[in-house]
Amino acid sequence: MNEKDLSPEFEDEFSLFRDAVDGVKKIKQDTVQFKRNAVRFQGNVVEEQERQHAAEFYFSDDYIPDIDTNATINFVREGADRYLAKQLRRGDIAPELILDLHGLNKESAKRELAALIHACKRHHYYCACIVHGIGERVLKHKVPQYLVQHPDVLAMHQAPLEYGGRGAVLILIDLPEQPSFR
Repeated sequence: MNEKDLSPEFEDEFSLFRDAVDGVKKIKQDTVQFKRNAVRFQGNVVEEQERQHAAEFYFSDDYIPDIDTNATINFVREGADRYLAKQLRRGDIAPELILDLHGLNKESAKRELAALIHACKRHHYYCACIVHGIGERVLKHKVPQYLVQHPDVLAMHQAPLEYGGRGAVLILIDLPEQPSFR
């Protein structure tokens, strides 16, 4: 842009700007190359393999539990207090983590569910929300069937409207008495 092309109203501002930056030198940008820590990268691979193994072990497509996935999702593990499902239904327990499964296939959803339960146990989170959506209803039917199979899921109920309604479920995780900090 040439100074002669400026309209008179911007000419004063342009000259003020030019005076303000007068004497400024261009900075030479140094580039820094960070090297990956091989040990840390290996740890992530091992952790991913553990999650995949957990997903394959707990979540079977062959097992079909006796829950009606066409009605309101409601499950409480045997031996747990039946009142937990009512608390989830009313929204008395707010989720501390939310997992969105939109756009995932069944295999990816299994891995993410295993990772969610693992994260809940590691960080000592009691309640989580899993948003599966409605769509073709594949995950809507499969997610509750997978969750019933996991031994750390205490209870599950269709989420209240503020957490996703028919397109989500709230789960409670069986936590150890003392939190483990790794």
